Amino acid sequence: MKKLAFFILLCCIWQAQAAYFNETVAREVPAPEHVLGFQVGEWHARHDQIQRYFEVLAAQSARAQLEVIGSTHELRPLLQLVVSSPDNLARLDDIRQQHLAQVRGSRAVSENSPVIIWLGYGVHGNEPSAANAALVLAHYLTASNNPEVQQWLQQAVILIQPSLNPDGHDRFALWANMHRGKTPVADPQHREHIEPWPNGRPNHYWFDLNRDWLLLQHPESQARIAQFHKWQPNIVGDFHEMGTNSSYFFQPGIPSRNYPLTPERNFELTRILAGFHAQAFDQRGQLYYTEESFDDFYVGKGSTYPDITGSVGILFEQASSRGHVQESINGLLTFADTIKNQFDASLSTIRGGVANRQGLLSYQQEFFQSAAQQARAERVKGYVLTETQDRSRLEALLQLLAQHQIAVYPLTQDWQYEQTQFRAGQSYYVPLQQTQYRLLKAAFSTDKNFNDNTFYDVSAWTLPYAYNIAFTAVNREPGRAVAEQPWQWQPRARQTGPQADGYAYVLNWQDQLAPVALHAMLTEGLVVRAALGDFTGSTPQGSRNFKAGAMVLPAGLQQHPDWFFRLQRIQERFNLPLYTLTTGLTSRGSDLGSNNFTPVQLPQVLLVAGPGVNSTEAGEVWYNLERLAGISPTMVEPERLSRINLSRYTHIILPDGDYRSWQETEINRLRQWAQQGGVLWGHKRGAAWLVDAKLLQAGVWSGSEMSKLIPQQDLTYADKEALAGKQRIAGAIFNAELDLSHPLTFGINRKDLPVFKNSNMLLQPSSSPFVNVGWYSSEPHLAGYTAAEYIPRIAQGAALVAHNLGRGRVIGMTDNPVFRGYFQGSSRLLINAIYLGQSFSAVPQAEE
Repeated sequence: MKKLAFFILLCCIWQAQAAYFNETVAREVPAPEHVLGFQVGEWHARHDQIQRYFEVLAAQSARAQLEVIGSTHELRPLLQLVVSSPDNLARLDDIRQQHLAQVRGSRAVSENSPVIIWLGYGVHGNEPSAANAALVLAHYLTASNNPEVQQWLQQAVILIQPSLNPDGHDRFALWANMHRGKTPVADPQHREHIEPWPNGRPNHYWFDLNRDWLLLQHPESQARIAQFHKWQPNIVGDFHEMGTNSSYFFQPGIPSRNYPLTPERNFELTRILAGFHAQAFDQRGQLYYTEESFDDFYVGKGSTYPDITGSVGILFEQASSRGHVQESINGLLTFADTIKNQFDASLSTIRGGVANRQGLLSYQQEFFQSAAQQARAERVKGYVLTETQDRSRLEALLQLLAQHQIAVYPLTQDWQYEQTQFRAGQSYYVPLQQTQYRLLKAAFSTDKNFNDNTFYDVSAWTLPYAYNIAFTAVNREPGRAVAEQPWQWQPRARQTGPQADGYAYVLNWQDQLAPVALHAMLTEGLVVRAALGDFTGSTPQGSRNFKAGAMVLPAGLQQHPDWFFRLQRIQERFNLPLYTLTTGLTSRGSDLGSNNFTPVQLPQVLLVAGPGVNSTEAGEVWYNLERLAGISPTMVEPERLSRINLSRYTHIILPDGDYRSWQETEINRLRQWAQQGGVLWGHKRGAAWLVDAKLLQAGVWSGSEMSKLIPQQDLTYADKEALAGKQRIAGAIFNAELDLSHPLTFGINRKDLPVFKNSNMLLQPSSSPFVNVGWYSSEPHLAGYTAAEYIPRIAQGAALVAHNLGRGRVIGMTDNPVFRGYFQGSSRLLINAIYLGQSFSAVPQAEE
């Protein structure tokens, strides 16, 4: 009887909550259920169903226009529905241009100017209330006859992006729907509420797209940021979900954890808008809170990037049903409940935005005016970026800055600043005096000290460090040495190609595209040797110097009759210089027949990825291997390691994860595989496990050992959060010094390499010679927060260690070399391990 009553209660709650608004609306505008075939909230709408409804809506409503602004990795379209009055839509581009003119200060703020409101839903795919609320919102705005709504549409242009992560959204929708019975099960232990690995939060490559606003590694983010700067919205609503036993959060967040360059007026407007949210929830008796969690510090997430670029970003967090219904400490939480709250917060955002239209428009204009004033008052006038050998990596950074509307100017003449000579063609000037002054300051920030040392996300993200591009703050401008027009990407001029009848051909290893080109050569069956030292070879144009790591293709070793045609085709595809050598004799260094030119084999890489492994970091390795090494790895779950044929792989990669389930069987299999010639790589907890398994001959300072360096005496309970903040390295940048003579560092120009640290685990350096490839410098801290007590210990640590194991090699790195995909400087260490991992020999003393 109790079960029957419970089921009846569920059904009643479902029907009651499915009515998201109590108004009569225009019947000629189709409701979502007429297109979907079910009530919003009854099932989890797939992305194609959302797309179909938006297409129907835009076709039948004079208040909406639908745009496809890009596509995901899995080729799902990224949608943007523009909602406004028919009159506004008829002159939409004029409104946009006038709005941008107001933003730039070239036009006064008009009393009739619409406010631009951006509502972004579902950047995390398993936070589905947001995307489903977009369906209800779109219907309501296009069908309502409410005079207030009519006013909104006259005075606002509303940009609705229903799913910022369609790939992750569909991964979760499929999971939730496949477990829905006739009656939804609320038991938190029900399989529906426990997603498999990887869950629906990230995108195709398992990246958190809400951390990619600044980094722009993925097409979803690139499309989003292009629209952001196209429209320069006044308000950005960023809709998320949190734990089931929470209520509803909207900003302001914790006041001490805001990014310091965000103007105080931004927070005032956030508090004003919070009053509208509170009023909406008060009317229904819905629980909510503010200011107790979340922050607005990392400028690369959806509620903070807008703050630093002239908008007012607002984070919304709804307690998640993680399915169709789930028990919580606040009672039964249905999917429809969560949608209703997101819908109401969307309406309160629009209501507050329209009510404060003039204030928001004026603030945005003042934001950029004050930015110009602050830039003029700066002692530092700008930064000079310099890279001499890797044009691809430099251009990747320049292109990223350009996507953020940050202007960079090439030096057209050599320029002397203090003791440094900046060469034309290799150096670029980034002036602080430009529209995106605050974003530029944030992107180049090297701050180490903060008012509040507890961070929800990372505390450092310095873009030049991530790309390992040298940058110098300068106190005067280059004047006539700088170009008049900013840098714009242009196709490279045709590079030197191979000449027929050469003795051998050489590909330099410095350029970031070189490993991808090498993979294409190996895939085509070309025979390649890697130079283990610098040499000078003879070309038809005279002697030419080549650095260690250069890839040499001797003509006499090639096996395919059409090998030269294949080589030409690859060189044309990647447009990297390929130098022709006329003889095997060298005027400096080893001759080409020496064993100092070691064979390079086509790698077969196994990436351990599955339950127990950090899915984000596994995805980062997967993504970087494909993009920067040309390799699509085989991915295998940890629990299958003991059953698969390891002999087909040349490399095994252990990203950060918990490998304690592996026992002697797995350890012995890995040891035997490595002893037979395999290359075994681990980083972070992957490296620590290799040490514990006695596969990597090194020591570890564990996170718990490191935490003890922080004093814990005389603390009160109120100090608990502050202690946790000190013990944690949430995300900071450190300097590693490299042995540039080691093959694992070939192609890297400078011995100082910035690495990203978000763990307090630390490898200890080996006492054996030649095993330590990289170590932290004596003053290692470059940017971000790290407790002062940690710095001396980190300065004693090893960044990268590598040694022989039988005929194979084992390599361990303290940090993640491919953090969030944009640490392209340190990623070369992993890529070198793939192509040059057998090119060194270092026997630890324990094995002698």
